[in-house]
Amino acid sequence: MGEPTASETDDERLTTIGLLFESAAGLRRLFHRQLESTGTATSQAFDILIRLARSEGCELRMSELAVQASLTPSGLTRAVDRLQEQGLVDRRTCPEDRRGSFAVLTPAGQALMAQTIPDHIAAVDRILDELFTPEEEARLADSLRRLRDYAFEQNAAYGCPSGEESSDECPG
Repeated sequence: MGEPTASETDDERLTTIGLLFESAAGLRRLFHRQLESTGTATSQAFDILIRLARSEGCELRMSELAVQASLTPSGLTRAVDRLQEQGLVDRRTCPEDRRGSFAVLTPAGQALMAQTIPDHIAAVDRILDELFTPEEEARLADSLRRLRDYAFEQNAAYGCPSGEESSDECPG
């Protein structure tokens, strides 16, 4: 095959995707340090808890939560087990489909998130306000949403969960 050509290695799209991955990793480290400094939750726990706090009824189907938190089903099960031991999350079986279960934020989990989310929003505001105008921020959110949706669709075509499957919802 040979070595890649200079035009291939200099392709700006490679830089763009690399910058996206580096930015995501860097932001995760920033927020992880912020969470460590407050001592309220690990970054993985916070990621799960905030998704539950922002969901209707403070609950999500376990399979949907795994997709949103980028965890394997077994990884999410272990994480939810730890949160359940801390009294922050409960599990609820879907009455219409006993194979399915939900992670539900407990009152203690809701209280923790009520205490933690304002600091998280302040950190997000500092970063976004420093870097983007409101219009740029809106365009960034739109672009990232489209990119996420595309990735979900493509992964679903290969049999990977996408979080978009309506058959994974509990009826009623």
